[in-house]
Amino acid sequence: PADYIAEGVDQTRGWFYTLTILAAALFDKPAFKNVIVNGIILAEDGSKMSKRLKNYPDPMEVVKRCGADAVRLYLLHSPAVKAEDLSFKESGVELVLRQILIPFWNAYSFFVTYARIYHWTPKKTAPQGAEILDRWILSKLNLLISDVEKGMDRFDLSSAVDPFVGFVNDLTNWYIRRSRRRFWTEKETPDRDEAFLTLYTVLLTLSKIAAPFVPFISEAIYRNLREDTAPESVHLAAFPESDKNKRDAHLEESMDMVQKAVSLGHALRKEKKLKVRQPLPLATLVSHDQKAISFLKEHKFLIEDELNVKDIHFAQDEREFVTVSAKPNFKTLGKRLGNKMRSCQKTIEELSLKEIDTLQGGNSIQIMVDNESITLLPEDVEIKRLVKESIVAEHFGGLTIALETTLTDELIREGLAREIVNKINTMRREMNLHVTDRIAVSMHSTEKVKESYREHADWINGEVLALSFDFKDQSDGQVWDLNGEKAKIEIKVSS
Repeated sequence: PADYIAEGVDQTRGWFYTLTILAAALFDKPAFKNVIVNGIILAEDGSKMSKRLKNYPDPMEVVKRCGADAVRLYLLHSPAVKAEDLSFKESGVELVLRQILIPFWNAYSFFVTYARIYHWTPKKTAPQGAEILDRWILSKLNLLISDVEKGMDRFDLSSAVDPFVGFVNDLTNWYIRRSRRRFWTEKETPDRDEAFLTLYTVLLTLSKIAAPFVPFISEAIYRNLREDTAPESVHLAAFPESDKNKRDAHLEESMDMVQKAVSLGHALRKEKKLKVRQPLPLATLVSHDQKAISFLKEHKFLIEDELNVKDIHFAQDEREFVTVSAKPNFKTLGKRLGNKMRSCQKTIEELSLKEIDTLQGGNSIQIMVDNESITLLPEDVEIKRLVKESIVAEHFGGLTIALETTLTDELIREGLAREIVNKINTMRREMNLHVTDRIAVSMHSTEKVKESYREHADWINGEVLALSFDFKDQSDGQVWDLNGEKAKIEIKVSS
């Protein structure tokens, strides 16, 4: 028998069936041990692809615009590898390029840029994982190796590719973003060296893991990072082995909870139009799950920094700031319960927060009505949350976050300082300045902005690499809106 064969789902009754019948009749054995079945690739509108109608983009043009890796990963990360039909969309290929491959390359580019600035070269030692984020990303890396290997061993492309896609997001949107300052440190320190070594190890290993899926970008990254004694090509290198000693399941679970809380907080800020650059006085995280609260408390400082709040309180009862009410959905329950509806209504109105969270999580619960057990489905109950004044809140998956929105003058000035940094760094990028270029800043603005700068001068200058920062009565600089305060900013490279 062949180790595996690959064919389209349309060959189930033809090729697969014929092979099986012949192998059984002639050899009394199966024709193959494993089979990878792909779905049918259709035109964007779901119709069959037709050369006559030309209802599909030229494949080579798509490759030229987006790259072969993007096309390859788009197909591997699609329903097609689960034997389901796929309506091919060029916009889907572009999305894979933008959300996965470019971030992967940017992570590599970030490392190379700062490694060259500080003349860092890898040492023949493994990263120790002393810093919590280093330990977390190394744990996730070894989990990735294990997951991809299991998926490949099962000939299950979806379960092999999906973890790689998720890891790229963890690497770029969490590890590197949270660790940037460690790489920016001008003075050589053990922590900076450990950050470089960790990121180097992750990128080199990731190039080997990703090689079967995105062979070209993996080859480019590997060739520049490999040691002189290593195989010349990533496709000649051995697949990495997972190190169980590097796994920290508790840390992975707790960081997942932190990311969930941060994501919920950012979504709430976006919904209420509260800029992340504006510090807020307080966030309250609520869950009736004591384990979840424990995880969140472990990383309190990280959540504060991510959400830009001055303090975080933890609670198991959201009724301190939210009025939660549950009412029966008479349309769905009336027909089922009949004259028991009144008793059921009272029971529903007295549901506990845990029961309400269970329903909102999409699960059913059991209640007693007139000594009879009744199953309540999520659609049987209407749940409302009324938030107290000056507080905004959001709830999802058993976790509630509430943000106190009252701003003091001190917080307003800090928000302005962050706006100043943001606008100047935007100008630096537009001018294509090198990351090490020092600048001179001149600004014409209001008294509030001046007060903000005076209070946060050292921090602002350090963030934008300003050697001088002067306020002028007039300026020919670029006009910006800093939280309602007008400002003209001009920057020049300092020698």
